[in-house]
Amino acid sequence: MSLVDRERGAAGVPATPPAGSGRRGPSVADVVRALTAGPLPVRVTGYDGSRLGPADAGITLSIRSERGLSYLLTAPGDLGMARAYVSGDLALEGVHPGDPYEALRVLKDELRVRTPTVAEGLALVRGLGWERLLPPPAPPQEALPRWKRIVGGLRHSRFRDSSAISHHYDVSNAFYEKVLGPSMTYTCAVFRSPDDTLEEAQASKYDLVAGKLALRPGMRLLDVGCGWGGMVRHAAREYGVKALGVTLSRAQAQWAQAAIAREGLTGLAEVRHMDYRDAPGKEFDAVSSIGLTEHIGVRNYPAYFGFLRDRLRPEGRLLNHCITRADNRAPHRSGAFIDRYVFPDGELAGPGRVISELHDVGLEVHHEENLRQHYALTLAAWCRNLVEHWDFCVAEVGTGTARVWGLYMAGSRLAFERNGIQLHQVLATRNGPDAVNGYPLRPDWLP
Repeated sequence: MSLVDRERGAAGVPATPPAGSGRRGPSVADVVRALTAGPLPVRVTGYDGSRLGPADAGITLSIRSERGLSYLLTAPGDLGMARAYVSGDLALEGVHPGDPYEALRVLKDELRVRTPTVAEGLALVRGLGWERLLPPPAPPQEALPRWKRIVGGLRHSRFRDSSAISHHYDVSNAFYEKVLGPSMTYTCAVFRSPDDTLEEAQASKYDLVAGKLALRPGMRLLDVGCGWGGMVRHAAREYGVKALGVTLSRAQAQWAQAAIAREGLTGLAEVRHMDYRDAPGKEFDAVSSIGLTEHIGVRNYPAYFGFLRDRLRPEGRLLNHCITRADNRAPHRSGAFIDRYVFPDGELAGPGRVISELHDVGLEVHHEENLRQHYALTLAAWCRNLVEHWDFCVAEVGTGTARVWGLYMAGSRLAFERNGIQLHQVLATRNGPDAVNGYPLRPDWLP
């Protein structure tokens, strides 16, 4: 069980209906019918015994308590659903909580939601009781809303960034070992074939990054937002590179340093618990940013890419690997569920914005590619790991947190498959005098 669960109470048991709440009024089925249109693709059951939808549906959505219904009514959309699901007041039957992908797919593709008329809404509220419009306390896994986070500093200030990173990454290293596998790599893998194992695909990703950066023995690599040191260790072990990684997560840094010592890489590889803005100012031959740009904030791109540029020697290469929107018009901020339960303060831009910002700080972009299909395969593999190790993961972080991860990874897989979000690698150089960039006429990492 996580520290949050221990201190504030696990959110795995449905709330008991309040005393004196036996009024007769609209049933759960009535509420669902009022909020949806057309035939239901799933079976819905309520704590009051009401039922709706096909009896032979493969998926059943069970609203198990009055609190669960209040979550759904007071935060319509993904946030209310997440609160009810994480707290245990809503159950998805027919799928494993470690991988509810099929339920999410059916709901996304086939469920038609509608807004009740004013008259219908008033009738429902009067029948249910006005207290149903008072939001129940959120599950302990939920971060503060954006407007309340100001007490921790301005958006993307050092302290607030540190808190956001800790919320997501300082869960439990043992939990991550089970979900991510031996490589402890929490970024998109690269699959040569759908039949590749997760470990093979993660090694292929690191080799692809190393090839694009033209890593050679004796070179110096800076990896910002290095996680558990996967790229740092791979570059040192496989390419003889002297690699430094920095991460805002203390738990990640401690695990990475232990792994470096265990693998006999001390002297070549190092991971420091450090804000990337405090990374050494000496010139590196290469810089990799694999999964950090999502946490920077779009308005901070100029300063961020300028900082990375200044760490490179002339003719040095930068590889930026990050999740993006599918276009440059989409909102930067994430939805309520992702912001409250997964990546507080996370922001995504379109791939064109990323490339433009790199050019605008004086870097020259030579290559980019979209790996969104690879991320869908990566997330499917992580979900399989969570299902396989579900009992261990629940014992380690609590049922509510484990549910958050299953929901988040399965939903993200669907978003990558449907081109809602993408994953782009962009390769650039810091040019020397007279625009000399050291880049070959054709990419040197391709056959």
